[in-house]
Amino acid sequence: MSTFTDSVTTALNLVVSLDGSLWSIVWRSLSVSSVSSVIGFTMGVVVGAWLAVARFAGRSWVLVMLNTLLALPSVVVGLVVYLLLSRSGPLGFLDWMFSFKAMVVAQVILVLPVVTALTRQTVESAHAQYGEQWQSLGAGVWMRSLILAWDERLTLLTIAVTAFGRAVSEVGAVMIVGGNIDGFTRVMTTAIALETSKGDLPLALGLGLVLLAVVLCLNALLAGIRRHAGRRKLSQEGWV
Repeated sequence: MSTFTDSVTTALNLVVSLDGSLWSIVWRSLSVSSVSSVIGFTMGVVVGAWLAVARFAGRSWVLVMLNTLLALPSVVVGLVVYLLLSRSGPLGFLDWMFSFKAMVVAQVILVLPVVTALTRQTVESAHAQYGEQWQSLGAGVWMRSLILAWDERLTLLTIAVTAFGRAVSEVGAVMIVGGNIDGFTRVMTTAIALETSKGDLPLALGLGLVLLAVVLCLNALLAGIRRHAGRRKLSQEGWV
């Protein structure tokens, strides 16, 4: 039997048998990424929706900077957060280095530009169609931002899944600020990198399979929600 087949078989056994070491890493990774995604998504939707509607001097430069941050390498984010949270850094008094909180901060910084940019594009498209109508009814910038964001909530759900995928698949930043400490800050991506380098391929592959399964389930759920919403809209219009 080949090494690949052996690794896949052992990996599946680890997943199905609910191996303690594997699933503790999985739950820790999901916890960090979920908290990061919620924080980053909330902040990003608010800022992105406002940027879509507001008009101010220097807005074009803000958008250029925002789009530039989309390509920000995770290791650079990890380095910046490390310098901020280290004992000699300006935020060293928080004592967050190599902790759950440090990993959340790093992932929020990575998620925020993605959510903000995608939300801005989505709401700005809606504003081009319906913005003048709401403005004529007396809705201010913030009111229009919130109304249009709510109207595009299904698209925002897609953005939320994208944000979670960005967070849960990230490795560089969380390895730098979390330290990849077994039982404390080791998450799926950092564990996969470590176990692969150690030659423990079944555990690495098992974690990879779980990671793919999580993202697949989220996208399947999102597709179901969108399909249900589409059918409900057709029903209300009398097509179904």
